[in-house]
Amino acid sequence: MTETASHSSFWNLFRIFFVLGITSFGGPVAHLGYFRHAFVEKRQWLSERDYAELVALCQFLPGPASSQVGLAIGLLRGHYRGALAAWLGFTLPSAILLIAFSISLPLLQSALTQGVLHGLKLVAVAVVAHAVWGMAKTLCNTKTKISIMTISTLLLLVFPLVWLQPAVIVLGGLLGYLWLAPEPSSSNALPLKISRTAAKGFGLLFLLLLIGLPLWVQLYPSAALALFESFYRAGALVFGGGHVVLPLLQAEVVPNGLVDADTFLAGYAAAQAVPGPLFTFAAFLGAASTGSVTGVTGGVLALLAIFLPSFLVLAAVLPYWQQLRSSATISQVMAGVGASVTGILLAALYQPIWQSSIFTAVDLAIALAGFVALQFWRRPAWQLVLAGGALGALLTLIS
Repeated sequence: MTETASHSSFWNLFRIFFVLGITSFGGPVAHLGYFRHAFVEKRQWLSERDYAELVALCQFLPGPASSQVGLAIGLLRGHYRGALAAWLGFTLPSAILLIAFSISLPLLQSALTQGVLHGLKLVAVAVVAHAVWGMAKTLCNTKTKISIMTISTLLLLVFPLVWLQPAVIVLGGLLGYLWLAPEPSSSNALPLKISRTAAKGFGLLFLLLLIGLPLWVQLYPSAALALFESFYRAGALVFGGGHVVLPLLQAEVVPNGLVDADTFLAGYAAAQAVPGPLFTFAAFLGAASTGSVTGVTGGVLALLAIFLPSFLVLAAVLPYWQQLRSSATISQVMAGVGASVTGILLAALYQPIWQSSIFTAVDLAIALAGFVALQFWRRPAWQLVLAGGALGALLTLIS
């Protein structure tokens, strides 16, 4: 760890994650690229290997993987207050924008807005390419690891199924165990202060809420409680994060008339337009609800409900993962997992990021310039975000 304890204060962590929250465009995979740049390269809070292990762990857990990685970093730097600062900073920008979008949907249709969004997608291409490059140099530094990375990438490109990502991570771990020699444990013992007793308590609370909230709603009907229960269940049962939560949310709010189908789709478009986690789509749905709990109150309630399971399950698992990662056998497994995670990022660079962003030679030129700016000129990611949005708007105006 290279920064002093003062740099882990609540407000400093909030500031760091808030900047990420207003600049991290491109979806969950791009977020992991932004996080890597901020916490592995720039601040050196985590080693490349520690970060890859953390990403792999969060890929296995229910909830939004990128937000859980942010929560874990907040926990490591500032305990529970740090986790709260990380979550608030990363989540508030998109949540505020989406609640505002719920009452200003026509603004989403302007050509200029779409041009800005396209420029930001091109920045996401550069960010993810930069992350793949950096992770591959460290985590795929032997022929065997490169082979594991390649196998993972090929599987996901040929079979682009969301549920296959955790399976690929498992396969990477198995191949690491079979093919790789044990590696020394990570040089940095992560400063996690959650006891096993507390972890068991968080796990129990996660299950009690998942099972007990539906019963509570039946016994004591309440619009606010019903809204909270619906979004808590969606957050607790989705694996893979990101777009995977959309069918669950659609089933929760459209059939019962809380949100009509057109509004749901408009909100989905808005969620694609803003930076930060896609799970903040819940804030839009809560705010746009036609029930008795709506507006800002509904948005905040839905937002808290959908993210709460992510924190509870992460806090329940982290202390046990901390001990397992020091095992020689686990080091082989995690080395294979690190290579497979790099392969997952490489596959995601092509689909959906490249395919949804690169349409012309000009698009490729902008993305390539962004990659060079990150990799060789060492420019901060937020400068690329500003430049990408401005270029997207300019190209729209002159086209």
